[in-house]
Amino acid sequence: MANQNLSNAKTAKNDEFYTQYKDVFRGKTVLLPCDDPEWSNFTKFFAQKFQTLGLKKLISTSYAPESKKYKYGYQPSLFEADDPKFDAAKTQTHGKIFVLERDKTGDGRIDYQDIEWTYLEGDGDFRSREVCKLRDEADIIVTNPPFSLFREFLAWIMEAKMKFIIIGNMNAITYKEVFPRIKDNEIWLGATGFVSDMVFGVPPGTPVKPEDKAKAARLGYVGDYTRLGNSCWYTNLDHGRRHCPLPLMTRNENLKFSRHKDIKGKADYNHYDNYDAIEVPYADAIPGDYDGVMGVPISFLDKYCPEQFVILGITDRGNEYGIKTKEYTPNDTPLYGDLNRRGAIRIDGVLKSTYARILIRKKQ
Repeated sequence: MANQNLSNAKTAKNDEFYTQYKDVFRGKTVLLPCDDPEWSNFTKFFAQKFQTLGLKKLISTSYAPESKKYKYGYQPSLFEADDPKFDAAKTQTHGKIFVLERDKTGDGRIDYQDIEWTYLEGDGDFRSREVCKLRDEADIIVTNPPFSLFREFLAWIMEAKMKFIIIGNMNAITYKEVFPRIKDNEIWLGATGFVSDMVFGVPPGTPVKPEDKAKAARLGYVGDYTRLGNSCWYTNLDHGRRHCPLPLMTRNENLKFSRHKDIKGKADYNHYDNYDAIEVPYADAIPGDYDGVMGVPISFLDKYCPEQFVILGITDRGNEYGIKTKEYTPNDTPLYGDLNRRGAIRIDGVLKSTYARILIRKKQ
């Protein structure tokens, strides 16, 4: 039967097979190296799904409160304070490690109630020797690292050739430490689109903008929460949405029917003055019949299908990818924006800078 199914798939030109999540995690050790069950839901999720996902082991580590840049009256939870090993002074200066791998309670299942914890030797920094050792023991890393350390954290993962799912700022796409890996299909975005707000819990007392707290409340999260509209998932685990081609109109159809006012009714797409490429400011306005280079917004990446497009580079000051055609000097036409950093469009004789653009070409 299995051979017949494969034969039928081949006949139907269907050669894409996507792994189920339970098979991704089955028999694996999952490490959450920037997590704290008192505040985060990552550990709770994997603990409750331990048997469903078939995990071998779950390890979480947390930072010591004194190691964090923010300190808002940290209060140990009952989970910690009621334990005989609790040390009030040590809790402030040492990170903690939480391990789940056995039925400690004897109730016939492995879940959140079976988590065992102890203090780390250090403050829980992911770069420490003891957390690096845990990294090397694990199969998959899942966490929400400090955004300010995203570059270092990604490098820390990649040097160990780890599978991972992490949250980061969408602007990290443009980092010189990140974009080359995206271009080379070493990492990509997860299934959550840019238009989806992410809500985060925060320790009590953390300053939160009123508008962000209100937006979180409208999404059903009332209390110590905030929302971020510029966050996304980064991963090197494959998922089916990544292989869904964008449905596209032709060049002429876009110019005639696009829902975007700055596309519809134009004679043609704008062409950059310093790149041999056209400006396409919206992913749904990419002309499906255009064979040349196109500059698209970074939000394109949550719709990027590697079987449909090839990524050539990104608009950047250093011309890392050798595709810039012109450099500007102060003597050029009056400038609006940093033209050498971005793509430039000449409108009525005046050069204007665009936002960061990823340069792509349709696959033949």
